[in-house]
Amino acid sequence: MILCCGEALIDMIPTPTTAGADGFVPHSGGAVFNTAIALGRLGVQTGMLTGLSTDMFGRQLSEALKASHVDTTHVIPSDRPTTLAFVRLVDGHATYCFFDENSAGRMLDPADIPALSPEVSALFFGGISLACEPSADAYAALLAQEAAQRVVMIDPNIRPRFIQDIDRYRARLDRMIAQVDIVKVSDEDLNWLLPAPLSLNEKVAALMESGPSVLILTRGGAGASGFLADGTEVQVPAQRVDIKDTVGAGDTFNAGFLAKLSELGCLTKRQLSAETLQQAMQHGAKAAAVTVSRAGANPPWAEEL
Repeated sequence: MILCCGEALIDMIPTPTTAGADGFVPHSGGAVFNTAIALGRLGVQTGMLTGLSTDMFGRQLSEALKASHVDTTHVIPSDRPTTLAFVRLVDGHATYCFFDENSAGRMLDPADIPALSPEVSALFFGGISLACEPSADAYAALLAQEAAQRVVMIDPNIRPRFIQDIDRYRARLDRMIAQVDIVKVSDEDLNWLLPAPLSLNEKVAALMESGPSVLILTRGGAGASGFLADGTEVQVPAQRVDIKDTVGAGDTFNAGFLAKLSELGCLTKRQLSAETLQQAMQHGAKAAAVTVSRAGANPPWAEEL
């Protein structure tokens, strides 16, 4: 089982009303939630570890997970509220206003994290859950405890406005990246992590020196590059589709990538081959192309690929 560890929230999406002004419709979302949903739809045994409210929105999230065949055994219930993210779409790109104080997801403590079941073979971390304390410390503690025996992928998906203490965030993220097997970053993430005036390849090399054996660099419409510890580099172009919006694109890429590694029997601590890395990235790009071709974070089912 791939266990996705991080935020699940409600995206409040603007929708025209009969009165003329936009209203907001609640859609299940969150970067890690989206990855879990996509993995479940792609036929991979998947679970979610997060704090979920018992309120109406938390029940909506739980039902959405189950509808996409995501195991909820590791979900931590709480009577705290659900995180709400009010979304504005400008030319297909999303901007957000978050209401996250004292939420079920954010207030996770390391002591709340349950023991992992034996079938969990891989962990995925990412999103705003790595920036918002105390949950960020809980996920960092889980990673430190489990990294030696389970494959780990991280996508920091950095959102600077969520970072209250930059030094603490950088230190925690540096420790986490040093312990993972696979790290995926956008070009914006990479430049935030390493703002020094270095070339792209120098920044990639510096990040890989800290510990990961695989690094994936995504560049939107310019496609993605994959790097292995031995210096091998592979390129995958973005799939050309009519873009509805980009919500959930990176999350679906992560799921497609992990799904292909799982299918090939290569979601292990062993070094990937260049061919396997490219196959997995191509699958991620193909899955992401379906998501961006329709409104919202609506990942494909396996039969759609």
